[in-house]
Amino acid sequence: MKLWFKSGSPWIWLNAAAVSTCLIMVIAVLGLVLVRGMGNFWPAQVTQFSYQEEDKPISTIIGEKVDTSITPAIMAKSTGHKMADNEDTLVQYLVKTGNRDVTGADFRWIEARKVHEQSDPESLIVIERREWGNFYGQLFEIKENGKTVATGDQAMPELQTRLAATLVVVKKIAQIEKKEIGAINYGLERLRLKQKKLQLQNLWNSDTEKQFADDKADFDAEYQSHQAELASLYKEIRRDTLIAKTESGTEIKIPLAKIVKVYQPNQMSVFGKLSFFGHKVIEFLTEDPREANTEGGIFPAIFGTVMMVIIMAIIVTPFGVIAAVYLREYAKQGFTTQLIRIAVNNLAGVPSIVYGVFGLGFFVYILGGNIDALFYPEAAPAPVYGTPGLLWASLTLALLTLPVVIVSTEEGLARIPKSIREGSLALGATKIETLWRTVLPMASPAMMTGLILAVARAAGEVAPLMLVGVVKLAPTLPLDGNFPFLHLDRKFMHLGFHIYDVGFQSPNVEAARPLVYATALLLVIVIVVLNLTAIIIRNRLREKYRALEG
Repeated sequence: MKLWFKSGSPWIWLNAAAVSTCLIMVIAVLGLVLVRGMGNFWPAQVTQFSYQEEDKPISTIIGEKVDTSITPAIMAKSTGHKMADNEDTLVQYLVKTGNRDVTGADFRWIEARKVHEQSDPESLIVIERREWGNFYGQLFEIKENGKTVATGDQAMPELQTRLAATLVVVKKIAQIEKKEIGAINYGLERLRLKQKKLQLQNLWNSDTEKQFADDKADFDAEYQSHQAELASLYKEIRRDTLIAKTESGTEIKIPLAKIVKVYQPNQMSVFGKLSFFGHKVIEFLTEDPREANTEGGIFPAIFGTVMMVIIMAIIVTPFGVIAAVYLREYAKQGFTTQLIRIAVNNLAGVPSIVYGVFGLGFFVYILGGNIDALFYPEAAPAPVYGTPGLLWASLTLALLTLPVVIVSTEEGLARIPKSIREGSLALGATKIETLWRTVLPMASPAMMTGLILAVARAAGEVAPLMLVGVVKLAPTLPLDGNFPFLHLDRKFMHLGFHIYDVGFQSPNVEAARPLVYATALLLVIVIVVLNLTAIIIRNRLREKYRALEG
């Protein structure tokens, strides 16, 4: 036994067991996120339950069976449930009943023992609405301007045809309101600020007043034209409505303009469900969120995350590389440089929220406030850069990830043999030429690895962003067609904060839970792709400079 311990085998097995345990846990978590996240897009069966509460007549419940809970009889009795002596467990179903505008809740727990019958009728429909969540029930009739145009078996084909036309009009309305009218409002605001700036500089006169009046008249004429077009489009989409019946038989009138999708999951084939699944994934990646971020897509969060990471990478790369080059190639090695390296390593361990507080205090209030005072006095008292935004979030995360880039680059520079530098200098190259043409290319694998690791960390940070620019819902993207096109002062959405907001701040937790898994899965995929990219780039660069290193 002593020889066995002295051989080191127990520690090898212990290390292998620890690594295996970690891998199993990681795979289990990823599997859970994958199943729950992707399952959010699969069309679930809609079940009709015949349910009877105690001392009440039999009622009908329609919805998706989301979860099952099995509770021991002792615990069920302690929570107020009446249990028979021969019952060992209480089985409950969590059913997504939707119809929140009718019942006031999206979900309901029902007891399995009180279910008399359950079935999956093919006639049941699911209506995804722009507000009030899903509707579950049966389609009754289609109306145009209050007149019935289709009922019975003809109702669903007619509904799909009219809904497709309505969605085209709705998309056109959104285009006009967000793009054309948004550009007009942006131009009017710039015109107002320009006028105020001229007034502050005492340059406002009758000529400029006339020019501004003409510009404003042009904006007003364009606005009136778009308003007339919108009035016509709104009249068109308000024409069609559908009448559907709830589980209790109540008739509900739903305008087609408020509907995103109508489908009958119980009638779908496997290929139909796969097609539906693909469309839902695309919608999730390309559409804006709805219903307090609990429905719809997350495109603004994806766009904001990518934009912030790109700007952060552009900022952190030169500073990190220059700092590492100075410490390794130019600074005199001694107590001071050693102290700087210790400080850099310690900065990597500082909690990210501390960087957020620093970014809020220095970048936003001090730097941004002074920029507003010097360059944007006409906007006062409304801040331009003196408020959290994309630029300050990127700078804060650049500061947070700077130690990673410095350490990785410096380690790469340290691995390059001294003979490479001496050979270059002996051939007549200057020190800067040796550094630029020989040393830095050979250190590029370490530089790229450090940069991508920094990007991967920045993509998942949330705490500092809550203070320096991220918001629950951004009305406009930081990049659009209005000059100067990239608006660094705007707030933005972020995948990490979106997960936090939907998971912990949502007023409808059960409805938001699938979206949390789906967003978490997307964030994991982004980080994995970034790390795989780092590995591929590093390996290719290593192969390229392997001969020189030898």
